Amino acid sequence: MSTELLKHKLDRAFAHMDVNGDGKIERDDLLGLGARILVGFGESPTSPTGSRLVHGFESIWQTLSGEIDGDGDGAISPEEFRAGMTSAFVEGDRFEAVFGPAAEAIAELCDADGDGAVGPVEFRVMLTAFGTPHDDVDVAFERLDRDHDGSISVGELVEAARQYYTSADPNAAGNWLFGPL
Repeated sequence: MSTELLKHKLDRAFAHMDVNGDGKIERDDLLGLGARILVGFGESPTSPTGSRLVHGFESIWQTLSGEIDGDGDGAISPEEFRAGMTSAFVEGDRFEAVFGPAAEAIAELCDADGDGAVGPVEFRVMLTAFGTPHDDVDVAFERLDRDHDGSISVGELVEAARQYYTSADPNAAGNWLFGPL
């Protein structure tokens, strides 16, 4: 993967997780991101799906803080994030174990009617929680709706998340998960 593309994707991911915008990721940031997603979908954190999402984000924090917070200050800097994410998730094979459960829980929330598909309205709710600019949401949806049927399957959405964080292919559809790079 091009170093610049990787850096750009990880910087964008860092910005999504740094919910309060203070230049570091802390536990409250990740839980705040989870809360924004739950509120967007009107889901309780104590429902089965809400609990999976909260647990997934807590698991992400535990892994990131344990493996990426190099100075042990309880906060992850952009430099720590880039280095740790590259090592564990781009070069390593940790996505499924760490990010996979949260990606699946988010995809389940997006599939509000349980038909296995995410429509443009649900996709917009999700990307709004991640801070994606309104104009970029439609472009992202179009790129991820590869068969142009007006929906993205839950499996395709989880795969797009995996590709976003791990793909070495600059043409991977998942690179569009949060809009144009």
